[in-house]
Amino acid sequence: MTEVEKLYETLRKLQEPKGYFFNADRELVFELLEGLLTNRQRYGYMCCPCRLAANDREKDRDIICPCVYRVPDVAEFGSCYCALYVSREWNERKIPHVYVPERRPFEKMTL
Repeated sequence: MTEVEKLYETLRKLQEPKGYFFNADRELVFELLEGLLTNRQRYGYMCCPCRLAANDREKDRDIICPCVYRVPDVAEFGSCYCALYVSREWNERKIPHVYVPERRPFEKMTL
């Protein structure tokens, strides 16, 4: 089993009981998980691969996966910003797949 597959299984077991599922697009999921592993090597923590990290754990605390924006994103849109985590309904196409706007405050995005 590859490192990405191990991470997939670990996170799936932790997050599904909470109502958060991986996107049904497994190729996308594995690309994002690869990004998380790259960021863990780069920064020492798994920050969102869809956002620019500051290489400062405290400054990046809000984007350490699962980020603090996942809960409101999935509640409102059925998907988080990068579409790694989704609701069951989103995966089953019972709700529309729409663009999820960035919730992270602009001042946190500047280095």
